[in-house]
Amino acid sequence: MEDDKRVATREFDALAREKLKSAALAERVAVLENEKRELEYALNRIKSNPIWKASAPARAVMHWCIRQIDRVRNQGSLRGVIAKIRYKKKERQAFAYYGTQSFPDEERRREESQAHFASMIKISILTPLYNTPEKYLREMIESVQAQTYPNWELCLADGSDTDHAAVGLIAREYAENDDRIIYRHLPENKGISGNTNACLTLAEGDYIALLDHDDVLHPSALYAYVKEINETGADYLYCDEATFKGDDINRMITMHFKPDYAIDNLRANNYICHFSMFRRSLLEGTELFRPQYDGSQDHDMILRLTDRADKIVHVPRLLYYWRSHAGSTASNIEAKHYAIEAARGSVADHLRRHGFEHFQITSTRAFETIFKISYEILGEPMISIIIPNCDHAKDLKRLVDSIYTRSTWDNYEIIVVENGSREKETARLYESFNDGPMRERVRVLDFHREENEPFNFSAVINFGVRQARGQYVLLLNNDTEVITINWMEEMLMYAQRPDVGAVGAKLYFPDRRIQHAGVVLGLGAHRTAGHIHYKQAGQNLGYMGRLCYAQDMSAVTAACLMVERRKYDEAGGFDEHLAVSLNDVDFCLKLRQKGYLNVFTPFAELTHYESLSRGEDLTGENARRYDRECELFRERWHDVLEAGDPYYNPNFSLDRSDFSLNVEGYSSLRIQ
Repeated sequence: MEDDKRVATREFDALAREKLKSAALAERVAVLENEKRELEYALNRIKSNPIWKASAPARAVMHWCIRQIDRVRNQGSLRGVIAKIRYKKKERQAFAYYGTQSFPDEERRREESQAHFASMIKISILTPLYNTPEKYLREMIESVQAQTYPNWELCLADGSDTDHAAVGLIAREYAENDDRIIYRHLPENKGISGNTNACLTLAEGDYIALLDHDDVLHPSALYAYVKEINETGADYLYCDEATFKGDDINRMITMHFKPDYAIDNLRANNYICHFSMFRRSLLEGTELFRPQYDGSQDHDMILRLTDRADKIVHVPRLLYYWRSHAGSTASNIEAKHYAIEAARGSVADHLRRHGFEHFQITSTRAFETIFKISYEILGEPMISIIIPNCDHAKDLKRLVDSIYTRSTWDNYEIIVVENGSREKETARLYESFNDGPMRERVRVLDFHREENEPFNFSAVINFGVRQARGQYVLLLNNDTEVITINWMEEMLMYAQRPDVGAVGAKLYFPDRRIQHAGVVLGLGAHRTAGHIHYKQAGQNLGYMGRLCYAQDMSAVTAACLMVERRKYDEAGGFDEHLAVSLNDVDFCLKLRQKGYLNVFTPFAELTHYESLSRGEDLTGENARRYDRECELFRERWHDVLEAGDPYYNPNFSLDRSDFSLNVEGYSSLRIQ
């Protein structure tokens, strides 16, 4: 009876503590919301002040100076600044080669036009016309006629109104002189979806390609695609693209160098966009464009057809030039505001087809049509947080306190893996865990490292995971601190998916610069792996908005990594031959080898006081150990490294983490 009373008392106490914590969190949210309202009111008063408005030029100069100081600081030294200036000069030279200078010369054009493939497929290019300006129309048609691959047809369906009859006259002029151009005037304008579907009725090709009426193709675009189809059997292809201003494709505003097929990227952002080409058979039993998704019809189509495709191939060459002008989506999404809701609807339809329910799709700060997808969390599984620790009691306490006070997920345990601590302060901290609010959650386990035994992070992690009770394990450095209160939920929603392996968070240095936003293979001096967007400002949107949405990556850092326990065991855990370096990347690649995706989410945020636990000394034996582990990693994953990171792009430099151009190798990339 006494035992039953004690059990009941403990359960009552635990319930009371959780209620108190929930009440405290609710109060904190209310306080923060009130602070937000007050700050917004104060900010609006400042912005409406005449003095503030008049000081705008001075503030612009001040911020420019601050940016230059930050750039100098990021380079580390004057030598670094000089190196960056030299690099930028080379980058400007490389930049020019992605425009008309990348077009084939006479010899190259002759080689491509005379090339004979085993399958000389016929390509039907679909282009709906609507009130197209004459110059844009002629440039589009002539860019198709300039293709080095000859077996194509251009299908033009014209929905222009009577005030733009010249569109039909120009199109007929080209059709009369080139029998590969097929033109039809539509009795009524059916919108971009209906007009494009009308183009499809004219098509006879084995493959279908989509070209907007005011854009321009690289002369080698079709050749590059047909070559890829013959070599790989690709049934869906896309390439890199540039947005250009006005009438000159060399006046590029942006160059979008894309990753290979990445489903989480595509759900959040239509990064594939142009220039899509696919096997006609993928359309069997489905529509090309669906009118209910006008404005985002291409995103809807890409999601549907890539689901059906067996071989999706990204050609990492800039082969499509997207014209930016008044009224175009390239210029301003608000020119087609309905596209935002259409994009949200197309993603929702895709998610439902894949069995997801009760999800939310919201716009991000990057762009209205770049989305945050919140998946439903199934059940309330336990998460085991594994924290290796050797002294640094102050840092560990800060972390544990932040987990307890800032986390909204309740079902978790913390396993501190003690690994050779000697300080009395650490022992006192461990003792304090037996009292107070965390006594039911925290366990301190001794790893029993011998006095002269070298530190082995992988062994410590594996030991901690073996003791875990949770269905999910969350590896966490002791020099981190929680920022976002729903950080565990943001990671768990991905870790729960059957197709996902490891999930990583967005980590900041104490000054709010970025420490981790995903890992790219081959990056850095050792050509093993490195962090992208490293040391960029925390408020940065990232390359093409990539700091604002969850995406597939080759690897994420173990400083904050969640994975289902079953998948951890399936991958064999951390390799203890990689004692300190690259063990997390190796683990992620083993998951990838098993067919799982690794996901980085920017919506789980922590501060990372990097390397407080073990220092940053890479001299002497530490340097030799690091070199040995790098060599082992390169040998083990030689073929993977040689193939390049599928979630990066070979047009980017592996010497820099800021998506700078590969200034040494661009010439070989543009001619393949």
